[in-house]
Amino acid sequence: MTAVDTASVSAPPPPPTRRRIPRWALPVIVVAIGVGVLAITATLTGQIQLTSSGTIQAAVGLMLPILFAGLGGVWSERAGVINIGLEGMMILGTWGTAWAGIYGGPWAALVGGIVFGALGGLVHAVATVTFGVNHIVSGVAITLLGMGVTQYLSTLIFLPLSDNPRQSPRIEGFDTFSVQPLADGLAVLEQQQRVLLSDAAGLLGGLVSGLTALAVLGFALVPISWFVLWHTRWGLRLRSCGENPVAAESLGVHVFTYKYIAVIVSGGLAGLGGAALTLNVGYYLEGQTGGRGYIGLAAMIFGNWRPSGLLAGSALFGFVDGVQLRAGGEAVHALLYAATLLAAIVALLWVAHRRWKPAIVAAVVGVVVYLVYYVVDTVPREFAAYAPQLVTLLVLAVASQRLRPPAAIGMEYRRGEGD
Repeated sequence: MTAVDTASVSAPPPPPTRRRIPRWALPVIVVAIGVGVLAITATLTGQIQLTSSGTIQAAVGLMLPILFAGLGGVWSERAGVINIGLEGMMILGTWGTAWAGIYGGPWAALVGGIVFGALGGLVHAVATVTFGVNHIVSGVAITLLGMGVTQYLSTLIFLPLSDNPRQSPRIEGFDTFSVQPLADGLAVLEQQQRVLLSDAAGLLGGLVSGLTALAVLGFALVPISWFVLWHTRWGLRLRSCGENPVAAESLGVHVFTYKYIAVIVSGGLAGLGGAALTLNVGYYLEGQTGGRGYIGLAAMIFGNWRPSGLLAGSALFGFVDGVQLRAGGEAVHALLYAATLLAAIVALLWVAHRRWKPAIVAAVVGVVVYLVYYVVDTVPREFAAYAPQLVTLLVLAVASQRLRPPAAIGMEYRRGEGD
């Protein structure tokens, strides 16, 4: 036997290849687990509002401003420009929506919100891209500028119309519609109160009933942004500006132009989020955004600077906000039970992968959350109102372990740096 034959005989067999879950199946599994956890929680705690169609309709309305702001963050930061000024651009969008909506109806209001938000994005682009101002400083300045400008304009424009400089007259919103006959069929199934089946019907029914054109636009912009940024040459060039602008310029990419476009689009999307807020309540009110621009930024980070992950993050925040508005502290208290179940599932998954340390951490977190649920009978309404912000902090703490921001994000760039 030759040396080659001996080596081939003694060589160990290759390790078996582990089958990976198809990429399309992972979101389906996550959604199925979420529906199951909510159904079990609603059944055992008696909080049927957790899976009602009314709660989901409220959650959709509440998630839209966060979704639009987060999409704006994706566009800007994928081009390398940190946009902490999303809150200020949303503020400008709320005022622009009311001003245009008074004279032109809901579609004009939508355009007004986009234009005023885009103006805030333009100011941010001039400061950061052209003059090299620190991105964080510029973003904070945009927020302060948005607050000051809208206060001045409200006093100038709205005071003669409504006798209140902090609030605009009422404006017309979009009509609602439902996907029929699916919505009616799901409503009948929800009323039958069958475990899991009625819960799933309530969750799905809330997504196909009480819709507006703004909701359709919000859900459509997620795949559109994903396709443009990840599946077109133009999107590849824009993302290259956030990864390595020197290399991009050496290949003929006009880095400044792409950064300007990205930040202006970012401002327009944030203004669209402001429009969603104003049209939802029917008028502009000072302080209306309530920090949702920052929550949108957190949702974007949770989604790892990707539209699909952003959609999941904004849906989570919108759902928690909808639950506390619809059912108050008792429903938020029931969410602690749901969090316990999720922690147990996560711990079991880590055990299956033989990752003992994260499994122990998940188990300990689950025990602590359950103890809080067991000891406390209800969550005070004053505390429940801050549930979305608390979820933001918890989600960012968990998601921070797997984040991968664009490589050149926040870096000052000047033409010809690579020469």
